[in-house]
Amino acid sequence: MKGLSPSHPWDVTPKEAVEIQNKLREFLQLRWCNPTIRRAGGMDVSYARGSKDGYAVVVVMGWPNLAEIGIAWTRNKISFPYIPGLLTFREAPLLLQAWEKLRHYPDLIYVDGQGIAHPRSMGLAAHLGVLLNIPSIGCAKTPLVGGDPVVGDKRGDCAPLVYQGRKVGVALRTRPGIRPLYISPGHRIDLKTSIHWVLGACRDYRLPEPLRQAHIKANQIRSSMGR
Repeated sequence: MKGLSPSHPWDVTPKEAVEIQNKLREFLQLRWCNPTIRRAGGMDVSYARGSKDGYAVVVVMGWPNLAEIGIAWTRNKISFPYIPGLLTFREAPLLLQAWEKLRHYPDLIYVDGQGIAHPRSMGLAAHLGVLLNIPSIGCAKTPLVGGDPVVGDKRGDCAPLVYQGRKVGVALRTRPGIRPLYISPGHRIDLKTSIHWVLGACRDYRLPEPLRQAHIKANQIRSSMGR
């Protein structure tokens, strides 16, 4: 498996989870060092209704053609409760299990969740980015902090998400007439570069294509198992 950096237990209480986030924040790097991007990945989890099963998928695509190179997935029980700000402790264990099954690792990942637009700057994308030591971008469908600012309707229009006096992300219009995405850097990337890579991967849809495919495939796998 491509190197995990700092590690920590997952079977923790909510209070312990917050302490872990605060400690991991020290490892965050919010600068772009111009790595070569040959492969981009998308990571998402689908839940089975009426069950504690989660289906985690990682899709890897070539850049810039966005041709699918590989997919890995896993199914497992989710034991951590849903608590805003602690989504990582529900989803990351499954996503990391799927990651371990990849044959070709991405150079950049798009994550369905927050990056630093989070009360402790440690949303799912930031957390995974630190653990995997990879550039990561949070692409959330709803904001967690920073309000819900008004955004112009042209592709590329954006409005800042400001939390505690700091710009932590943007509401970004990736497609006219469609609700914006809430973009924030995760790890080893800055906000301007995050916007660049999101727009570059949003070809005909609201979501970056690797993330869109991960979302589709997670739902397909769950449905194929009768969930």
